[in-house]
Amino acid sequence: MHMVNAKKLWTVEEVQALPSDGNRYEVIDGELLVSPAPTFRHQRALRDLFIAVHECCRTNRCGSVFFAPLDVVYGPRTMVEPDLLVLPLVNGREPDSVEESGGLILVVEVLSPSTARTDRWRKRLLYQRQQVPVYLVVDCDARIVERWCPGDERPEVLAERLEWRATEGVAPLIIELGPFFATIEGEIR
Repeated sequence: MHMVNAKKLWTVEEVQALPSDGNRYEVIDGELLVSPAPTFRHQRALRDLFIAVHECCRTNRCGSVFFAPLDVVYGPRTMVEPDLLVLPLVNGREPDSVEESGGLILVVEVLSPSTARTDRWRKRLLYQRQQVPVYLVVDCDARIVERWCPGDERPEVLAERLEWRATEGVAPLIIELGPFFATIEGEIR
């Protein structure tokens, strides 16, 4: 088994060279972040969010939706894999890279016990620094969604309804959170 040295400053190139072992490797400002494979509940939440966001973006022709694993690189020492991300279209077509799109317009992270601190702190600060317009943190345990925007010192905590608009002039995505979380927990189908 290959052991990684978490004390050194890592580069994106070094992280990308690590063996595929089922863990997710990310690096923020040279700090290596390692998280295990997600749980079924995490993946159900991500699946349902992807379907809803993708349908909204496809219907409104306003964005291109992707999910992990997909590297987002912010320099030689910072690379993350958001659970879900949306890029704007480029001249009416889906982009082939984050750089071509001009940047992320939505990032979603679904909390896991091993990622909660990183998602709420390190990644949030990174996305705010990168001026990502909306960063959503989905907390299935608390059945809430935290919405962060650049400059926010505190999140907007959503318990009943999530509303997101990719761009002005298009219909918003609306997710009623009670039924969403009930489905994730297997309470309703």
